[in-house]
Amino acid sequence: MDVRLKPFNFDQALARSGVVLPTPQRGAGKVEGSGTQVGFSQALTNALKSVSQAQGQATEMQRQVQLDNPSVSLEETMVAMQKAQIGFQATLQVRNRMVQAYSDIMNMQV
Repeated sequence: MDVRLKPFNFDQALARSGVVLPTPQRGAGKVEGSGTQVGFSQALTNALKSVSQAQGQATEMQRQVQLDNPSVSLEETMVAMQKAQIGFQATLQVRNRMVQAYSDIMNMQV
């Protein structure tokens, strides 16, 4: 059985999930005003925090709906849950790709 995976477009997945990463302003890789570079680890950390925050928000909204809070609608809660799920799936795909890349590098002949 031949299984082929489509290439994963992380930028597209992030755009669909609503996860916001810091974008460098003025200067290659520097965040405006801070004078420090945003590296891969920092971008990944920020993305993980954003996904965690989205999941926490969705959980809180679910709780409020269950408590019959009139200021929280079921529709908003469902959208928040879907955003959190998409963000988590994107994070999971990135993790899988990183583990695969690490395995490939470790298996290379030197």
